[in-house]
Amino acid sequence: MENSALQNFLLIATKPDNIPIGAMLGIVFFLFWIAIKEMIKHDKLIKAGKKEKVYDEMIK
Repeated sequence: MENSALQNFLLIATKPDNIPIGAMLGIVFFLFWIAIKEMIKHDKLIKAGKKEKVYDEMIK
């Protein structure tokens, strides 16, 4: 019986030396999501004519 591509991926990804890489990818995607969320919020403030409030939001 042949292993599927997913089984091969999981076999490689769950080796002890690859687990930190997976954790780092998760952290990077989480921080990227936060950055995109903040970008959208700041863009809405700028479009509403409240450009000076962007800095106030950033230092909260």
